[in-house]
Amino acid sequence: MSVTKEAVLKALGTVEDPDLKKDLVSLNMIRDLEVSDHKISFTVVLTTPACPLKEMIRKDCLEAVGKIAGEDFPLEINMTSDVTSTRLNNAPLLPEVKNIIAVASGKGGVGKSTVTSNLAVALAKTGASVGVIDADIFGPSQPTMFNCEHEQPGILKKGEKNLIVPIEQYGVKIISIGFLTPSDNAVVWRGPMASSALKQFIGDADWGPLDYLLIDLPPGTSDIHLTLVQTVPVTGAIIVTTPQKVALADAVKGLAMFKQPQINVPVLGVVENMAYFTPGELPDNKYYIFGQEGGKKLAEKFKVPLLGQIPIVQSIRESGDNGYPAVLKEGITAESFKKLAQSLAQQVAIRNSSMQKTKKVEVNI
Repeated sequence: MSVTKEAVLKALGTVEDPDLKKDLVSLNMIRDLEVSDHKISFTVVLTTPACPLKEMIRKDCLEAVGKIAGEDFPLEINMTSDVTSTRLNNAPLLPEVKNIIAVASGKGGVGKSTVTSNLAVALAKTGASVGVIDADIFGPSQPTMFNCEHEQPGILKKGEKNLIVPIEQYGVKIISIGFLTPSDNAVVWRGPMASSALKQFIGDADWGPLDYLLIDLPPGTSDIHLTLVQTVPVTGAIIVTTPQKVALADAVKGLAMFKQPQINVPVLGVVENMAYFTPGELPDNKYYIFGQEGGKKLAEKFKVPLLGQIPIVQSIRESGDNGYPAVLKEGITAESFKKLAQSLAQQVAIRNSSMQKTKKVEVNI
């Protein structure tokens, strides 16, 4: 039986992207379709290289085409990705950055910078292009997290403008005030000066094309948060908390800030850090030393996804201190961060498919 391109497309039109709830053909995810008497080949363009449902989609394509061509007919499926965006070329700042993700917390000490660094590396390991802005001007952590405290960014002249060249480590581009000030000196600045530094990191750096730019915000709600949402369109925010009551109370405030009508930045989900303690010698044991499932309850209360629950183990502290992110090692922490990266990429794709184009916030508070 001769199989036509039209018949193959019709068959693939029955395969649905589980996240976007539409078929692959109408989503324009089927490319380079070739049909001959000897082989059928095509490319499936996923919305992110971190897609957790990649193998499910491949299997569904095989079954759909197999029904019209026969299960033994040679079929070649190439899986690739093109990260979606709602903010490309919509502003002079960061026009080549597809998604800007704010990483926030209500209070300090919940591991927000640890989550940011490991999440960035996990996304980069999938093949995505990733950058990090350390927006915690008064307590920068990313130089330590990435083991590049003594590095200094270069300067690149483009036209009449001098641009900062981000440090690159573990496949991630990074900018932090920690690269520009002595590590033993305190940054004693008023709010407008800190906000100005963030604007420079955004507008005066050579970021180039990025799939995801993570902004490691300071704890709480401050000038820095407002400066970010007023300077660039933010794709969405994630809230990092620990399970205990005091952390959750502050996380609610951070989450509520993004949900305010005048700000209205989509909350992509909650990350529950230090969700449980697991001793290295007893990897199957879980001890809920900070309480149990507080982050999950917070996510349920505000009807946002729980992106991940990250355990606390000794190695994650050691990894932060020696600048070698835990996600680069083996173990339950690495697996948790890999799943977190997949969940975040999934929510970004859903957000870009189902919500309005990201806009810069116009607000005076």
